Amino acid sequence: MTGPANVLTDRLQRALGAAFGPEHAGTDPVLRPSQFADFQANVALALAKRLGSNPRAVAEALVEHLDVADVCLAPVVSGPGFVNLTLRGDWLAERTTALADDTRLGVPAQEAQVVPIDYSAPNVAKEMHVGHLRTTVVGDALARTLEHLGHRVVRQNHIGDWGTPFGMLIEHLLEVGEASSEAEALVDDPNAFYQAARAKFDASPADDAESFATRSRRRVVALQAGDPETLRLWQELIDLSTSYFNSIYSALDVTLADEDLAGESTYNDELPGICDELEKAGIATVSDGALCVFLDGYTGREGKPVPLIIRKSDGGYGYATTDLATVRHRVRDLHADRIIYVIGAPQALHLRMVFDTARKAGWLPDHVEVVHVQIGNVLGPDGKILKTRSGAPVRLRALLEEAVERAAAVLAEARPELSAADREVIARQVGIGAVKYADLSVAHDSEYTFDLDRMVSQIGNTAPYLQYAAARIRSILRKAGSPPDGSILQTEDAERDLMLALLGFGDVVAGVGATLEPHRLCTYLFDLAQTFTTFYDRCPVLKAPDEEVRASRLRLCGVTLAVLEQGLALLGIAAPERM
Repeated sequence: MTGPANVLTDRLQRALGAAFGPEHAGTDPVLRPSQFADFQANVALALAKRLGSNPRAVAEALVEHLDVADVCLAPVVSGPGFVNLTLRGDWLAERTTALADDTRLGVPAQEAQVVPIDYSAPNVAKEMHVGHLRTTVVGDALARTLEHLGHRVVRQNHIGDWGTPFGMLIEHLLEVGEASSEAEALVDDPNAFYQAARAKFDASPADDAESFATRSRRRVVALQAGDPETLRLWQELIDLSTSYFNSIYSALDVTLADEDLAGESTYNDELPGICDELEKAGIATVSDGALCVFLDGYTGREGKPVPLIIRKSDGGYGYATTDLATVRHRVRDLHADRIIYVIGAPQALHLRMVFDTARKAGWLPDHVEVVHVQIGNVLGPDGKILKTRSGAPVRLRALLEEAVERAAAVLAEARPELSAADREVIARQVGIGAVKYADLSVAHDSEYTFDLDRMVSQIGNTAPYLQYAAARIRSILRKAGSPPDGSILQTEDAERDLMLALLGFGDVVAGVGATLEPHRLCTYLFDLAQTFTTFYDRCPVLKAPDEEVRASRLRLCGVTLAVLEQGLALLGIAAPERM
């Protein structure tokens, strides 16, 4: 089902072609809300410049060819050439009734594309911190939304599971024992294990043939050489860390699973070939002992070219090599049509260079779209990157637990009659939803201040406000008894406004899939909840003036609930039965 804005855009484009020739049929008539009508089309001013004509005359000619009698009241030209369009009440009611019968609630089923999404990407034997929150939450919302639109999403959790630190981690594991409490702590507090290994390494004499540091370096060589026992220990570290990752993903209610792990180690065997192919093609050259790619347009201080180092001077490989291998794999093996990287904004230059190198090598064809969804920082009350008082990154598990505790405290005060079991379930849904929504409701490339008190509030643009709106509608429907059915009518302006809002849902979801901006869905849901509140205040539902209007308003409540629930689900946020 196409929303009103798209219907009007299509009709306007046809009229433009009929009035001014087919070459103008594709002109985009910008539609915006108006105080005079549901939509105001701004197209005549720009078109008049091209035609060398008067804008108002252009608007009047457009209206003469505009066939919208079945959709709108008579269009009105206002000001210097705006076209005001007011939708017919019966058309809105008919479309909203159809929306209530549509299991997809107006969301289009698009032609399927293969879309790998790279998101979350924590490191083995390190705790996830608040910096991992946004890439995990935004990436998961995009995965859910694109799947709902009909695409085949391939989740790619590109964890850090290779490199020199594993030498000291494996040696530390051997010293403390694989069955020790220290090893088991990797599931709950991986930072403690890592920090203990690092402290040993830093305190160990480098010139002692049997010191911890020397053994750690030898262990790296054994790991890279494929020594079976070293690989077994390495895999044990990964398995323990995976248990930890999964506990966080479960708490956050994100859809990443073990089969989505695509760590750096996945591409080990391909890295020498990546370097050889780039060198043979003349794309990579040796500079100061390292194999580098120098791309046009990438310069640093004093105009010096910035290299993308794909093999270090010591023969090792870095992120660039692995990232090139992932691009090639996603195109060649996964047959990607569109590749999405949900990664921090500071990595923008690195990723651009990787993408440009991959295109130059022929691994990233022009028909494959690649997008960096840049993730901004989470700030503390002081306006700086959120950290503990000691300066360490805030532990994600601790942050989530505190959010649930805050939600429980609010719930205990507001709904003391709830059982302890119900309160525990709802507090988790509200607390986790609050954290996720606060992240998703701002543009992904912007910063935001982490404020738990604001997040768990039922006032303002928050998840609890939306969750409460859904719970209130459920309460209305429970009191009504029978499920809402029948045709929807438009008898009041508040009903009309709610219908207009509901009919925009499909276009908003499709827009999120196109722009990869979940905050647009958050804004829509908040506006919808506010519009519903106005409708409920002005239009009695259970005590409507007659049975037909009562049934219509109950149906409006039902479709509003369905849209709120579906919208929250696409964001990965639960809608509690009661609040």
